[in-house]
Amino acid sequence: MTLSILADIGGTNTRVALAEGARVRIDSIRRYPNAEYQARGQDIAHVLRDYLAATGATVTGVCVAAAGPVQDGVATMTNLDWVMDAAKLSGATGAARVAILNDLQAQGQALGHIPAANLRNIIPGPVKTGAAMLVVGLGTGVNAAPVHPGPQGRVVPPSECGHVNMPVRSEEDFLLARFVEARLKAAGEVPHAGVEEVLAGRGLANLHAFAAHAAGHPSELTSAEVLAALDQGDPVATHAARLYIHILGQMLADLALIHLPYGGIYLIGGMSRAMTPWFQSFGLERSFREARRVDLLLNDFSVTVVEDDYAALTGCAAYLNNQA
Repeated sequence: MTLSILADIGGTNTRVALAEGARVRIDSIRRYPNAEYQARGQDIAHVLRDYLAATGATVTGVCVAAAGPVQDGVATMTNLDWVMDAAKLSGATGAARVAILNDLQAQGQALGHIPAANLRNIIPGPVKTGAAMLVVGLGTGVNAAPVHPGPQGRVVPPSECGHVNMPVRSEEDFLLARFVEARLKAAGEVPHAGVEEVLAGRGLANLHAFAAHAAGHPSELTSAEVLAALDQGDPVATHAARLYIHILGQMLADLALIHLPYGGIYLIGGMSRAMTPWFQSFGLERSFREARRVDLLLNDFSVTVVEDDYAALTGCAAYLNNQA
């Protein structure tokens, strides 16, 4: 039996699993906290070695999905001080076949291999078989990537569009952008109001801080605390959630016009799942289906939430199997 080892490296945790061909062995999935390894001066190589030592598996292939840019075969994590290349991964696992993908590339490779039970449509629309798709990640970070089927296999170009400017359409949006810039500057960070600063996990915390400031009662909550307050009907948390969904709808609309994903738009990541209960009542479809000079947004494109925490592993397995 030929096995491959797969790793999905997020900003917080790394999920590792074994695969037989294109099939992920669900019972083999393990989760490793990145912070613990980084605190010891260790990285993904040590995670993979620990996994193989614990399972006793021997692998011939390794595929890693990294939450950061991949260039010339080298992946650099955005939210971790980790850098990896083929030599490091092969040395850690003994595998001869090595593939390194951006995490959104892995998610794009997974589309079509995810069970229907793990797909929740939130904005209905036509879906054209064999057409381009778009995968949008909302989690510790934010990113999006187009998915293009082709005669030589699926192509998912790398992207770092989580760092484009947040959409600014109203006076409140403008004030929010300035608030985020000032907040980042005060923290000694780059003062750029990118979409990640309002749509990632920390983005919801930034939105709550803005809403609390606007209400005249400044406060600091984590994203988990904001979500808990939202469940209790807290007005400041509700304001923050409405801003989140308004901005998300605008970003999805812009991306849809750029990439024309007639095969569907797919949202992945913890924030997309956490905000799903509020998408309809807080107007995601209304924000997305906006009248512009072309009427594409009014009638075309479907938006679906992927409720599968292991989709990136599925994409890694599919990609590695196709390369073989």
